Amino acid sequence: MTETVRPKGELTLRTLAMPGDANPAGDIFGGWVMAQMDLASGIRAAERARGRVVTAAVKEMAFQLPVKIGDTLSVFTDIDRVGRTSITLCVEAWAHRSRYNKMEKVTAGTFIMVALDENGAPKPVPED
Repeated sequence: MTETVRPKGELTLRTLAMPGDANPAGDIFGGWVMAQMDLASGIRAAERARGRVVTAAVKEMAFQLPVKIGDTLSVFTDIDRVGRTSITLCVEAWAHRSRYNKMEKVTAGTFIMVALDENGAPKPVPED
């Protein structure tokens, strides 16, 4: 019996891969996928920090499968660690391939976000 792999974390962002996001072969640019993951990280981290956040680092990211025009990209975020001013998230991107009724993990990465005050200086992340 095989176990079905499921996304880890909360669904934070869903978007449709469009022709303008692709190369001539119909594969979506990796930078576009990474940008969606960064947006999702910012949404989730800003909610946790209760304010402004910026991306400090992206680590351990590898593309496993391509995203194609027409796929729905779903980005899941899981807060792994909260530091004094930073929030580390595990982020997974999954493609829903509607023509095959299939959802596949296309990439994952670790995003580190930093909370900022109104002057743009790092600020402590509030207690949960």
